[in-house]
Amino acid sequence: MAQETFVQKFADILVKQGSIEAKDLETIHVSFADAPQDYFDDFLLEEGLVEESDLLRALSTYYQVPALDVTGQFVDTFLLRKFPKDFLLRNVILPFEVDGDMLIVVANQPEQEGLESAIREYVSYDVAYMVGLRKDITDAIKEFYDRSLTESTDDSGSL
Repeated sequence: MAQETFVQKFADILVKQGSIEAKDLETIHVSFADAPQDYFDDFLLEEGLVEESDLLRALSTYYQVPALDVTGQFVDTFLLRKFPKDFLLRNVILPFEVDGDMLIVVANQPEQEGLESAIREYVSYDVAYMVGLRKDITDAIKEFYDRSLTESTDDSGSL
């Protein structure tokens, strides 16, 4: 039910911002119901129905937080190391930066129930959210952890 509500509201936002046409909504809903993708935003991107920039703008409107395209962004490796890879991937979050006592987190679903308390199990910062694309967030996490595993070590064992 929650996914259905998200799909309806999100599709309405995309229509209002001119990213898709209202006349195409029924076809898009039927296609998504038969699609292998679990998430509507992934479906829209993979099917080429919406541009990444339009999707980010719509996510920002839906969640009422700023959007960030994490592709090519510098990621604070110190922050990433504070969280287990599986936690970041499971929650589709990327700790982005610290501003004073505030941790800025890029999340695909910033309103996910229990997310802030789960983050606080690893850090004591106040948390502010930005929204990002699921694929880009998971790619950034995997790239960091995969690169960390393949980097050579010096004689002391440090990276």
